[in-house]
Amino acid sequence: MAAVLVVGGGAAGLMAAYSAAMLGAEVTVLERNSRPARKLMITGKGRCNVTNNTDLNGLVNAVTGNGRFMYSAFSNFTSQDTMSFFERYGVPLKTERGNRVFPESDKAVDIVDGLVRAVREAGVRIIQERVTELTVENGVILGVKCESGHSFTADSVIIATGGLSYPLTGSTGDGYCLARAKGHTVTELRPSLVPVNVAEGWCSAAQGLGLKNIGISVFKGDSAKPVYTDFGELMFTHYGLSGPVMLSASAYIREPENGDYRVVIDLKPALSEEKLDERLLRDFEANKNKDFINSLGELLPRKLIPVIVKLSKIEPGAKINQVTREQRQGLVRLLKNLTLTVTGFRPVDEAIVTKGGVSLSEVNPKTMESKLISGLYFAGEVLDLDAFTGGFNLQIAFSTGYSAGESAGGRY
Repeated sequence: MAAVLVVGGGAAGLMAAYSAAMLGAEVTVLERNSRPARKLMITGKGRCNVTNNTDLNGLVNAVTGNGRFMYSAFSNFTSQDTMSFFERYGVPLKTERGNRVFPESDKAVDIVDGLVRAVREAGVRIIQERVTELTVENGVILGVKCESGHSFTADSVIIATGGLSYPLTGSTGDGYCLARAKGHTVTELRPSLVPVNVAEGWCSAAQGLGLKNIGISVFKGDSAKPVYTDFGELMFTHYGLSGPVMLSASAYIREPENGDYRVVIDLKPALSEEKLDERLLRDFEANKNKDFINSLGELLPRKLIPVIVKLSKIEPGAKINQVTREQRQGLVRLLKNLTLTVTGFRPVDEAIVTKGGVSLSEVNPKTMESKLISGLYFAGEVLDLDAFTGGFNLQIAFSTGYSAGESAGGRY
């Protein structure tokens, strides 16, 4: 019977433990927190977007930069397999816009409970320990040493410690240190799927405002062709922009501190400029005796009205019947092209995932085994893998975890 140690009890680690145990391996998860899968509890605003209900190409194309590496793992454990897994362990699921999959209850705790239930039923032990060193001899893994002074021996070790994002959940980069100490290359670590800072100070006036059903385009330099477009939810913050569309857009932004990127928000994507102008004319006619600043209540959220009024350069106290055609058309263009300049990313501990990690050139894509150390495996965010929002990053965790556990559990 193979003895397998899994370092990290998150999504990737628990799935790795499960797949190894189902092959008859004796599996122990070493998790530094008192409860496993803490990061899962806060994903998807506490709802947990557990996967994306798409095909193999849909999964691969959602991975930023290293999608080809994931062909085998995604084929071995698909999004359909993830959905079947959770339904089998008592978590009914539903598919929403963009093929995003959530628990029917909208409670991330149900996903956590289902995952923990599966590994416990498979006979996996979960022990609270923080691993500080890998024990390796002649290029072969022998076990691990822990902060407590305890040592554990095993035939295989799977590192699934997560990245640097959300350090309060235990993702503090331990896996990178363990990998580096034994000769592995760790690529540059940066935030991905992260809010952005902007130059325009008016964002603080709209702080906390969330907008649904808006369009967004990201442009670099003077290019008229966007590097990214999307439709969905956006949030203004005291520093800039957040929300699902902005988090996804951040994956396409390189070196934002240069100020080369601008975000163009279409507040009314369902209306052409001509139709929006017609809408404004109707609103102005209904409010023709009001001041301009008091005429936009049907068109815009209250918090955004003073911002738009100031940017339009139309006097707030101007009567509607004094607003010229040119001013109205300028307002239309503003509503369709609200532009902000990106000046940087928020810190990595505010990111959803970490870009960078253990170099994929040193990992077997079919088994997730290290090419440098026999019996050592990697799974999840510790690898140089990240994807867009929509459940894809958790699917990377489940697929790499499953493949690593399957290979480790079947070694002997």
